[in-house]
Amino acid sequence: MKSALALATLSALMLSGCATKEYVHEYVQAQMNPVGTRVGAVETRTGALETRAGAIEARADGADAALAETGKRLDGAVSEIQVTLKVHADRIAKSESDISQLSKTAQDAVERANSAGKLAQGKLVYEVVLSDDKLKFGQNKSSLSKEAEAALDEFAARLKGDNKSVFIEIQGHTDSIGEAAHNLRLGEARAEAVRRHLNMKAGIPLHRMAVISYGETSPVADNKVKAGRQQNRRVVLVVIQ
Repeated sequence: MKSALALATLSALMLSGCATKEYVHEYVQAQMNPVGTRVGAVETRTGALETRAGAIEARADGADAALAETGKRLDGAVSEIQVTLKVHADRIAKSESDISQLSKTAQDAVERANSAGKLAQGKLVYEVVLSDDKLKFGQNKSSLSKEAEAALDEFAARLKGDNKSVFIEIQGHTDSIGEAAHNLRLGEARAEAVRRHLNMKAGIPLHRMAVISYGETSPVADNKVKAGRQQNRRVVLVVIQ
C-alpha cells in the first residue's frame, strides 16, 4: 500500500515537472517572439539604411568627379581668358607705341575716331602725307591737279590691296600766308576735294571718311621760307582700323 502511494506521488511530481517545463518554455517563447520580430524589423531598417548610405556615397563620388571635371574646365577657361587678355594687352601696347611715333595731328585723329565710335580695334594703321610737291594746289585753289589725283589713286590701291575695313581722317593744312580764318576754310576745301576723289574715283564709302581742317595751326616747317611753306601746304590721310 505504501509503495503504491509513493509511486503515485512520484508520478504526480513527474507529471507536474513536465507541465512546469512546458509552461516555462511556452512562456519564454511567447516573450521572445516580439523580440525576434523587433530584431528582424531593426535588421530590415538597418539594411535599408545601409542601402541608402551606399547610394549617398555613390552620389557623393559622382559629385566629386563632376566637381573635378568642372574645375578642369574652369582652369582651361581661365587660361584661355588670360591668353586673350595678354593678346589684347600686347595689341594695345603696340598701338600706343605706334601712335606715339606719329604726328600730333594723327594722334588727335585716333582720339576723335575713338570718341565717335569709328574704330573696331582702336589701332592706327598708318598716315600718308601728301605735301605740295604731289598735290600741287594752285594759289588759293582747292581743285586737284593730275599729279594729286595720281597720288590719291596710288593711295586707294594700297588700301584695296590691304583688304581691310578702315576709317580715314583727311586733314587739310595750309601755310601762314593770308588770314587765319581764310586758311582754315581753304584747308577744309582741299581736304574735301580729296574725299570726293576717293569716293567717286576709288569707291571708298563716304561714311568711312571724315574731313577736318587745321588751317595754318599745325606747321611742320618754317613759314618764313618758301620751302617751309611748301611743306606746310599738305593733306594728311590718317588711316585707322
